[in-house]
Amino acid sequence: MNDQAQSLRNLIAHQQESRTSNTRIITVTSGKGGVGKSNFTLNFALTLQAQGYKVLVFDADIGLANIDVLMGVSSKYSLYHLLKREKTIWEIIHKGYNDLEFIAGGSGFNDLIRLSEEEVDYFADQVNQLNGYVDYIIFDTGAGLSKETLKFIVSANETIVVTTPEPTSITDAYAIIKMVHSMGLDVKFKLVVNRVTEAREGKITADKISMVAHKFLNLDIPTLGFVEDDSSVSKAVKRQVPFTIAYPNSSASRSIHHLVERFLAGETTPEPSPGAAGVKGFLSKMMKLLK
Repeated sequence: MNDQAQSLRNLIAHQQESRTSNTRIITVTSGKGGVGKSNFTLNFALTLQAQGYKVLVFDADIGLANIDVLMGVSSKYSLYHLLKREKTIWEIIHKGYNDLEFIAGGSGFNDLIRLSEEEVDYFADQVNQLNGYVDYIIFDTGAGLSKETLKFIVSANETIVVTTPEPTSITDAYAIIKMVHSMGLDVKFKLVVNRVTEAREGKITADKISMVAHKFLNLDIPTLGFVEDDSSVSKAVKRQVPFTIAYPNSSASRSIHHLVERFLAGETTPEPSPGAAGVKGFLSKMMKLLK
């Protein structure tokens, strides 16, 4: 009987481990604000979900959290309420368009660097419950390299850097890659060039960053894709409706769809390192930085 019980426990543990390994953690960041990072994150997540994957968006943009605003959804609870133990992880998950689940940002992230060891353990225990709950957790961070943003970049399976063809945006995107690399941190970066007038402009922009990163940092930075500059995007923002839903046939929406297809095809998405997959691996890295 004991042998049967142990076999059952081993089977359950194996199933949980297999399920957990399917959860991928993606951080989306940018070198500067105003490049459309949060809008990209939201529509990328929605399009990924439309392909049959379960996605959770975690708004980690301290002080400028706006994922809920982009969807016109009122978020009653945020990470702050979790850190204060007023709500569980499940109670701070909200739903937006097409039932996309998200956790609102806000002042809570300011408390992350001041948590006691007991509070850190509680935070980890709560977030760890998301193991296997979704296929992808996407963290939308603040622009630039703050201490909080660095934690998410380093802890995720991969980081998408959003830039535009503007010279200042290109410089800042490279700067954030360079700063992380200079710390001796092994981060898998991908590039997305937003607001391009044509594919050629996007390729030129991405090539500039990739070539400099290869020459001076010995890093290969693959390009995930480009998103066309489209007036439908600003119209959708004003309506507080994601542009892939408000204008599904727009050039920007088509760009996102192509980008997601490329992402899912695995052309630029390597397998996570052994032992670093899923929420558990993400938390393990983050907890080392927090303590």
